[in-house]
Amino acid sequence: MDYFLNEDQVMIRDLIRQIAEEKVVPVRHELDEKEEFPWEIMKVLAQSDIFGLFIPEEYGGIGKGCLELCIAVEELSRACLGVATSYAANALGTYPILFFGSDDQKKKYLPDIAAGKRLVAFGITEPNAGSDAAGIQTTARLEGNEYILNGTKQWITNGGEAEIYTIIAITDRKKGARGASAFIVEKGTQGFHFGKKEKKMGIRASVTRELIFDNCRIPKENLLGKEGLGFIVAMKTLDNARAGVGAQGVGVAQGAFEEAVKFARQRIQFGHPIISFQAVQHMLADMATEIEAARALVYSVARYIDSGAKEITKQSAMAKVFATDMAMRVTTNAVQVMGGSGYMREYPVEKMMRDAKILQIYEGTNQIQRNVIGQALIKEAAKK
Repeated sequence: MDYFLNEDQVMIRDLIRQIAEEKVVPVRHELDEKEEFPWEIMKVLAQSDIFGLFIPEEYGGIGKGCLELCIAVEELSRACLGVATSYAANALGTYPILFFGSDDQKKKYLPDIAAGKRLVAFGITEPNAGSDAAGIQTTARLEGNEYILNGTKQWITNGGEAEIYTIIAITDRKKGARGASAFIVEKGTQGFHFGKKEKKMGIRASVTRELIFDNCRIPKENLLGKEGLGFIVAMKTLDNARAGVGAQGVGVAQGAFEEAVKFARQRIQFGHPIISFQAVQHMLADMATEIEAARALVYSVARYIDSGAKEITKQSAMAKVFATDMAMRVTTNAVQVMGGSGYMREYPVEKMMRDAKILQIYEGTNQIQRNVIGQALIKEAAKK
């Protein structure tokens, strides 16, 4: 379908698609096997100014919005979801600075982020606080001109590779969720360490580590906004990022679909290519339809976010739920279309199926997203 992308958006799409096909596809299997962070690809993206896509021009970026970021993420995900996650997590970690940082903080950090010189990560998840974000245990105590952080963050994408971390920690336990605050912590800060590199089912090119704060001292100037804003920082960050997770779903599904179609045209059974069989045609037809529907929703929500709409929680949750559930179905069906070949690591669809599963889990499980949508519907009904 034609989504009426403007000239800049088409150029971004074509550039990322070229990078994905020339730089990502040839190494995706090796990156997955070795569980290796894609630094060389990150350098290519930096040289192409892709890290500055969503950062305002005054801070060294290109000044585009959510839709352009979704287009870029979709194209990378079509080639390798692990690589796409490494890139997208940088935006996730940057949003708190972009939305809540002071002008001084933006001037200090955003130009290097836009240039791809310093990667970013976002830290909210903990061993006992996943979907229950209000249950975080990491604390930040003000002592003189410094905050002292103590606690552990778990399953942090880009952990150990990133240079800048936006962290949610409790500054006043008595206030519950309203007692959380957001901070910028730089790699190399005394008392800030990294745990083991996690071994994952999928997105193995993306690095996931623990962040450990042991009397980690940071300047009080590293507080984002003011004390007590941490939960709001986290929710606004995730609301803006979830359309991007939907775009990941669209991308990985598109990649798996294309592999399935190519295989179905070449695979001969009973004297005919299997794409001529109605059973296979119906599977491919459903896959193509679901991908197109998900893309339409993701792009629509991204445009809605870019319009400056204040209430985006329900819409971003819908984009995330629909597109990522679709991605799991489509990648699973791509394996089915390809039969035994699809199950083999020689073909990319088994990796795509493994990779797709995380999309239903991270940045808020799809069960939690349905809760979010349901609560929004209740509030809307109460206003009528």
